[in-house]
Amino acid sequence: MIEIPHALATSQAKHNGAAGRAFIAGLPALAADLLHRWNLRLDGPAMHGWAALVLPVVRRADGTPAALKLQILDDETEGEPVALRVWNGDGAVHLLDHDPATGTMLLERLDPTRSLSHVEDTREAVLVIARLLARLTATPAPPTVRGLGDIARAMLDHTPRALPRIPDPAARRLIADCAAAVREVIDDPGDRLLHWDLHYDNVLASARAPWLAIDPKPLAGDPGFDLLPAIDNRYDPAEVRWRFDALTEVLALDRQRARAWTLARVLQNCLWCVADGDPVEEEQLEIARLLG
Repeated sequence: MIEIPHALATSQAKHNGAAGRAFIAGLPALAADLLHRWNLRLDGPAMHGWAALVLPVVRRADGTPAALKLQILDDETEGEPVALRVWNGDGAVHLLDHDPATGTMLLERLDPTRSLSHVEDTREAVLVIARLLARLTATPAPPTVRGLGDIARAMLDHTPRALPRIPDPAARRLIADCAAAVREVIDDPGDRLLHWDLHYDNVLASARAPWLAIDPKPLAGDPGFDLLPAIDNRYDPAEVRWRFDALTEVLALDRQRARAWTLARVLQNCLWCVADGDPVEEEQLEIARLLG
């Protein structure tokens, strides 16, 4: 019997409403079905983030350790197996099997106790992410992956409605400046396969490589849109410029384009805050000021 973590159930109900509650209710039966269908046995306690349940398992046929990832099927998660197949283990976790009907994936087992967030030297951690992004974004995105251009245009459409809901005029000006930067590059959104969420907890150690990426939310777009998680996670305002410079150098990016697409990511985060009725995060505004 699979025990569903309370925090995961709460998160699904909050973010996905009735669909999230239905997903949680069906998880025990779904897990049992996939364990049987793929001939797996459990090999430890369940793990979870805010969106997925991950079960450490072993393939009975050959003793291969693996991880069974069960998640709600939506616009973000449906592209994950597509990207993992394209990368084929080069910088990212291997996909061993996939159930398209439910979005469930059988993944290579990495070491969940050793994430990049445990590396004390944040500059070294940033360089690890930079080197991974250089490998991941070297690949053209397949045609089925969502495009950054559509997402950016939707952000620009939403910005005029969001700005009046931000009470601080200085914050409104900064967000408007971010939107202006996006307008300068939107006609060339790029075609690389992006991870979209490569922060320190989404980089794990493994036996076959020092560090590998997990949990992509794939997009087709400009690699500059992938830089912000390495800048705003483990946040230090004194390090913002160094991190941006290091990332752009390792990825060999045009600095002005990378700045514009990084500000696009800031804009996205700020619009999400407004949509949720929350204050715009000060560190996002600070990053916009420091990169301005």
